This record gives sequence, C-alpha cells and structure tokens, in this order.
Amino acid sequence: MKRSQKSWIEGVFDKRECNTIIPSSKDPHRCTGGCQVCQNLIRCYCGRLIGDHPGVDYPWTVSSAHRGEDEEWSVEKHTTTSPTDTFGTINFQDGEHTYHSKYIRTSYDTKLDHLLHLMLNEWKMELPKLVISVQGGLQNFEMTPKLKETFSQGLVKAAETTGAWILTEGINTGVSKHVGDALKAHSSHLRKIWTVGIPPWGVIENQRDLIGRDVVCLYQTLGNPLSKLTTLNSMHSHFILSDDGTVGKYGNEMKLRRNLEKYLSLQKIHSRTRQGVPVVGLVVEGGPNVIVSVWEIVKDRDPVVVCEGTGRAADLLAFAHKHLADEG
Repeated sequence: MKRSQKSWIEGVFDKRECNTIIPSSKDPHRCTGGCQVCQNLIRCYCGRLIGDHPGVDYPWTVSSAHRGEDEEWSVEKHTTTSPTDTFGTINFQDGEHTYHSKYIRTSYDTKLDHLLHLMLNEWKMELPKLVISVQGGLQNFEMTPKLKETFSQGLVKAAETTGAWILTEGINTGVSKHVGDALKAHSSHLRKIWTVGIPPWGVIENQRDLIGRDVVCLYQTLGNPLSKLTTLNSMHSHFILSDDGTVGKYGNEMKLRRNLEKYLSLQKIHSRTRQGVPVVGLVVEGGPNVIVSVWEIVKDRDPVVVCEGTGRAADLLAFAHKHLADEG
C-alpha cells in the first residue's frame, strides 16, 4: 500500500475510545480516588474496567459522574474519535493452508462512500451483483448433516453464480462459523467468493495482534474458552471491525452493516440500466435481534430466505409465515 493510500485511510477512518468513566457497578463501594478496588473490579458502562482507561483522569471523572448519578453512558457523548491505527492484512494459519484477509477497525458511523471506496479501490473488490446478508445466532448451534449440506451447497452456488458478496458477523461462532465451514468445504472452487465479516471491534479476541497501520499480521483463531470474547473466522476475505468504543457488546455493528447494505443497493450494476444491487436476507437460527433485523430488511422491501429447521428465530418466522399465509 502506497504512502498516500495509507494516509488516506488514516485521514477518513476513525476508531472510538471511551473518554468518561461512569461506573456500571451497583457495588456500594464508592470512592473519589483511583483506588485498587475500583481499578480492578468495577467496570465502566463501556464494558472496560476502570483501570483500562489510559489517559482518562479517573478521580475527577468518576466524582463528576457520581454528582450526576443518573447520567447514562452514550457512544455519542462519552467516546472520542481519533484516526484508526488498525488496518492491513491478516494471515490466518489454518492447518496447511494460509488464508489472507483485508481488515480495518473503523467507527460504526463511518461514511459509506469512504467505505465503498476502500472496498472497491484499495481492497480491489468487484461491485457485487447481489448481496446475501446472513442473519442468525451468535452462539454455536448444531445443524443436522443433511441441513448443513443443503445450506452449504445453496449458499456457495448462489454466491458463485451471481458474483455476490456474503455479509456476516465474521466471528468464529454461530452462523458466521457455519458460513465459514460452507466456504471451506467448497474452497477448491476457482472463483473467489467475497465474504465480508462485520463484527464489533470490542468483542474480538487477540485484538493486539491486529493493531498497526498497514501491517501484515499473524492472527490466532484459538480463543480462550473462559473468555467472553470471540475470534475472527478465517474463511472471510474481508473484515470491517465496527467500533463504538464499547467492549463485549453487540448492536451498533448491525447499524453499520444495514446502512452498508442499503448503500450497496443504490449502486448501479450496469451504467446503462437503473437497476441497483439486490439485497437478500438469509436467516439461520438466531435470537430476538434477528427478528428485528428481518423486520428492517422487509421494511426496505428486500426479500428474506428463512432456513426452516435450524431453530429459534428461523423456525418461529417460518411457523408464523405458514400460519399467516392463509389469511394473507
């Protein structure tokens, strides 16, 4: 990457960090100074321990937070943006294979024209002719071998024949892992499938391996089984690590992803036609947040394919659709 490209990335993409400590603990322990109990045990609403806020004036900030006891922590008010220092190429060592993925850490409210410019011009992706937005569970779940094979073949064939981008949460658990398994099972195929993971930066294990400007880093996909954090899935070709200044929390990455999907749908597939890029939702298992995501997709008049038999949200949607279809 040339110097100008590197400085362009640092000029337009930001990371976010908490700048105000508001203790989330209901712990009766209250102090006005930076004592070890606070430092090691009490978390700020952003999800970090109080001691993990370098450069934040702890005693002053906490005492002022106590004066406004009801003050709610918010991304807009209590985080600061600064140029991103985390982008480059990840090398995933997976057995005998090494997989390469482009990545960037950027604020969840990044400008979409900058993001698309990065993907098409810097990362050299081709504009998709279809976007497959995979919605589903974040936690691991089982699929029957037959269902897994149907899902795997269908997804890869749809992506290959249409020149689609597959968008997922990009993590090594839940539905993103099933997507990764599907791609791995068909990795002998010649055509590269663009698979974009958009996880929250704050849930990623081994973050320190990724920090650096325009770096090539080795990334370890083995996570700590006791950790609440998760690793990245090695079969994704690109990662947009959505940063809202929090740790261990999901939610704002879905705003970035949905906004990107909408922005992609406005791009013209051919300059001579008016047709934009179609977006299709694909639902596999999932919790209440998936129901909300599906509502967002159909509200924008985009179709949704539901994988019945995968459990939870997918089965609930399939059941509701069957029983409502009769009355229209």
